[in-house]
Amino acid sequence: MGPLLTGKSKMNLQRSSREPGPTQSGDRVAGVLTSFAEWLNAYGETSWDYQSFFAGRLGGRAKALYYRRRLAGHLAVAPMIFFEALLPTGRRLFHRRMRFPIADAHFAMGFAFLYEATGQASHLQKAVHFLDELKQSRCPGFREYCWGYPFNWVTRNGVIPAGTPLITTTPYAYEAFLQLYNLHPQDEWRGILSSIARHAARDIKDFLTTEKGSSCSYTPFDKGGVVNAAAYRAFLLTSASRVFSDESYWKIAERNLYFVLESQRADGSWFYAMDGVRDFIDHYHSCFVMKALAKIYKLTGHKACQEALSNGIKYYLENLFDKDGLPKPFARAPRLTVYKRELYDCAECVNLCLLLGDEFPALNIVLARVVTHVLDSWVQPDGSFRSRKLHLGWDNVPMHRWGQSQMFRSLAFYLRESHRRSSSNAQVASAGRCEALPLFPQHS
Repeated sequence: MGPLLTGKSKMNLQRSSREPGPTQSGDRVAGVLTSFAEWLNAYGETSWDYQSFFAGRLGGRAKALYYRRRLAGHLAVAPMIFFEALLPTGRRLFHRRMRFPIADAHFAMGFAFLYEATGQASHLQKAVHFLDELKQSRCPGFREYCWGYPFNWVTRNGVIPAGTPLITTTPYAYEAFLQLYNLHPQDEWRGILSSIARHAARDIKDFLTTEKGSSCSYTPFDKGGVVNAAAYRAFLLTSASRVFSDESYWKIAERNLYFVLESQRADGSWFYAMDGVRDFIDHYHSCFVMKALAKIYKLTGHKACQEALSNGIKYYLENLFDKDGLPKPFARAPRLTVYKRELYDCAECVNLCLLLGDEFPALNIVLARVVTHVLDSWVQPDGSFRSRKLHLGWDNVPMHRWGQSQMFRSLAFYLRESHRRSSSNAQVASAGRCEALPLFPQHS
């Protein structure tokens, strides 16, 4: 795999001489992370959410009507859209602050990265705290460990009740427990990892799509077809097959992997779902898919992952960045959006660049630009991050599930990798050698 700087991507990703490299940004990132941790401690571990408008009874009914009867539904959701676009603090009128397991998992990983970067025991203690919270917030009514949302999620296919396991949430908890287990092995955490793998293998269902591929359900109860859901499950079970030396997990993962590979379009992109309806291409879901492929490739050396990533990154660079070379929400917006940029997109962009910068040097240019942009434009005086850049102003409501925790984790990952690179450079210098070092080592 190599650089993909051609045509539009070359124009968009021309690096400015004023953009600092990762080592130069390291001190700024460390300061931002320290301020964020202080803010989080004061603000608390619950938050509103972008779905707060629709998580309550009134908003949920309006959204359900929107999916059933478009004209009446547009009128019903209009007040929520007004608040979202012009008065984001209006979320407080529609629902309460909640604790989100997916955010706890990201916070756990972020503090673990900080511990690795600094060696400060307090960061490790904080990471363990969030694992303890995850143990408490697992879905009730299921034998194995699994996680979902704490609200009733109204979708076009019906309502997913609070506490329903989601294969797009559970893998983050798996990664959090695995990261901490690798740092300080504990039998309890290994047992939880084993339980999560059993859930992903048995409770999530498979649906044959081709001779080699199968999609999987988003929850234990739906009919599948969502591409990133299959990518998440493929990674989780690929990892579990190695951690527990269980080939049966890889057999399931491989079929989901082939579904993802076979769903890639000729231009390198992926639709959100292969149902003929949800055929949009957006930034963070594209990152989800490619992150999973990158992790699977690292674990297995699967050649088809390598080829898919080459095509996917080319599409990504050419279609999911705006004229300023910054992440944009959609390749082509499927509907009217009330925002111009999304914190979540920036966070996932940073993660993807850190994972694949060695194979695709063009991503290192993106990484420098996006990290600098986040530090310059998205950090608030209190230490939190802005949530969205609206067409008029900003949405500054802190939403742990929707960008705060993801950005904290991605910057902590960045800091950890910067420290590793600095340490490697120092070792090379002390040894009197001058070989070129990769910008960032991969992380699973």
